[in-house]
Amino acid sequence: MTEPTHPSPSSPEELGFESIVYEKAPPRATITLNRPEVLNAFDFRMLRELARASEDASWDDDIRVVVLTGAGRAFCVGADLKSWAADYLGKPKEYWKWFGAFKDAHDRLREIGKPTVARINGIAVGGGNELQMACDLAVMVEDAFIRHVGLEHGSVPAGGATQWLPIFVGDRRAREIIMLCEEIPAAQAAEWGLINRAVPSAELDATVDEYVAKLVTKLPQTTRYAKQQLNFWRDLSWHETVNHARDWLALSMLGDEAQEAVKAFLKRSSS
Repeated sequence: MTEPTHPSPSSPEELGFESIVYEKAPPRATITLNRPEVLNAFDFRMLRELARASEDASWDDDIRVVVLTGAGRAFCVGADLKSWAADYLGKPKEYWKWFGAFKDAHDRLREIGKPTVARINGIAVGGGNELQMACDLAVMVEDAFIRHVGLEHGSVPAGGATQWLPIFVGDRRAREIIMLCEEIPAAQAAEWGLINRAVPSAELDATVDEYVAKLVTKLPQTTRYAKQQLNFWRDLSWHETVNHARDWLALSMLGDEAQEAVKAFLKRSSS
């Protein structure tokens, strides 16, 4: 596909996405992570498509709010470790390129210039939690949980979690989430401020609709600037650390610890 000549939005059909579903029903756009067979684990294509959809939504003046959600029974479980094992373990140069797509997807989503709502329809693990944290508001089904597992799988959660969890829940709780790798039930996540609301699954769409309806009544340029100001601490911590993390994590792909952890996980998953 050729590059556009102007920052003009396209129809979702023109963009031809494969790993996400991108829908526009002004004033709302919805981005659905669509790899339910792997619980919406993201690979390189999904990250690129998420970035492009976010860019398109930012260009569309008819879109006032963007909702991010997942297909099937999970929101997102982070990186596709099967893809990692095949394409990136032992290949730091290739991992560095992959992380660039991860970083770009985060930046496009966070800098979309419009309110974003995470519709967390199921579990959010690792990078999945980092994606929901990149959104402005979050509603989660009450029977799901959030969890970080990087310290068990040879990957430091430095794509948002180490930067933003202390801002969201405080330093001690952030360390508990990252270091213990335990499940944080939706109700506890709401109590801690990691999400806005935990609701029964039957109320998920109505709650998201409620947020969208309130957000679209706000002045778009004023809202965009308020969001930019609110992003100060997120952006500061992100830009100070993420490129260092990109290089360190790339080099970690050469180490025994990451390789053995990923292979052990995949062996458990297939048994």
